[in-house]
Amino acid sequence: MQLGRLVGIAVAVLFLLLTTTSRAFAQAEAAADGTAPPADPATADAGAAASTPEPTPGATASSINARATTEIAGYIDSTATSVLTPSIGLVVESPTAGWGVSGRYLVDVVSAASPDIVSTASPHWVEVRQAGSLGVRYKPGTFGVAVNAATSYTPDYFSLSAGAQLSQELDEKNLTLIAGYGYGHDTIGRSRTAFSVFSRTLDYHTIQAGLSRIVNASLVIGVYGDVVLENGDQSKPYRYIPIFTPAAAASIPVGASPTVVANARLQAKPLEQLPLERERYSLTGRLALRADNGTTLRVEERGYVDTWGLKASTTDARYFIDLSRRWTIWPHARFNIQNSVSFWKRAYTANGEHDLPALRTGDRELSSLFTAGGGGGVRIALGKSGSFDDLVLTTTIDAFYTSFADAIYVKQRLSALAATALEIAF
Repeated sequence: MQLGRLVGIAVAVLFLLLTTTSRAFAQAEAAADGTAPPADPATADAGAAASTPEPTPGATASSINARATTEIAGYIDSTATSVLTPSIGLVVESPTAGWGVSGRYLVDVVSAASPDIVSTASPHWVEVRQAGSLGVRYKPGTFGVAVNAATSYTPDYFSLSAGAQLSQELDEKNLTLIAGYGYGHDTIGRSRTAFSVFSRTLDYHTIQAGLSRIVNASLVIGVYGDVVLENGDQSKPYRYIPIFTPAAAASIPVGASPTVVANARLQAKPLEQLPLERERYSLTGRLALRADNGTTLRVEERGYVDTWGLKASTTDARYFIDLSRRWTIWPHARFNIQNSVSFWKRAYTANGEHDLPALRTGDRELSSLFTAGGGGGVRIALGKSGSFDDLVLTTTIDAFYTSFADAIYVKQRLSALAATALEIAF
């Protein structure tokens, strides 16, 4: 039912955007299409080959380009959580001078009534998050630098981050090296409580290094490593952890209902407590292969490990099919598997209220799980002949199944994500 609602919303948004751009589409379809398919700019990092739009006769190429994007994304799952995210973005750049400026603003409207909330006798809640980012880049030749800053705010969470990245092209631009650093500071609080009364802080440093290699006209490969160093208390101030006697814990099954948990647990129900430090390490390999028949395969594999004992592997694949210069479609598949953190317990035990485990969590995303699913997308270039990419409509829909092997309340989750974006060049 909820998945059907999300698909309905995506179709409605797609219909609305198509209606508002019908005149441009009619003009575009009246013109003769070319045969060389362009790539989706949104997937340029996936290695999809891009073609330069055919210039309009008599027109003078501008040294400054601007593109505006508006997007509506939605998420819904079987644990009664839903998110609606409208956003707007703007990019202004000069390809000839090598500079660019970009900005984005979004709003998340989150609604939740999951079993975790029900188990604490908390009501259904709705939260609004606002976020913005700004980036500047300059690359007049083979060496480039990019800086960015971002912030997000909810009544109980405030985040600030900034970073910089350097890039260097070698071997006649067939090899690109990158290195970057970022810093973030988060303040975690409680809703309707001032940060000066109650707050926790989290600081994190991100270090990135990688390379991308153009092997030939059809193949691009890349390897990227990331290190994230976190320091601070990121425990959720709303998450209460049920505690059991050793005997009772042995009888708590996977996916135990709130009623079963409530009848078996001790009176003590302490807040979540996570370690105050965490080091994250990941290595990502990417491959993009362009075929002569107008298709591009993009595959990404990411390995992850951290000092909490969590290890994970994520495989992501997209297969882009250029049906014409205007239409590109792609199926998408994704698979993720991980073990649990070292201090994870389905049922934490204690002999009394003064014998509580020092580390405890109810976050099932830190337990052993696997996720599998996918979907697809479509990109439609609605611009007039000679400027196909001046107006682009993109829609994606994905659905996923997640199995939690060792968690209470939830054994499995079905989720869906849909997004529709309209991009305009001017």
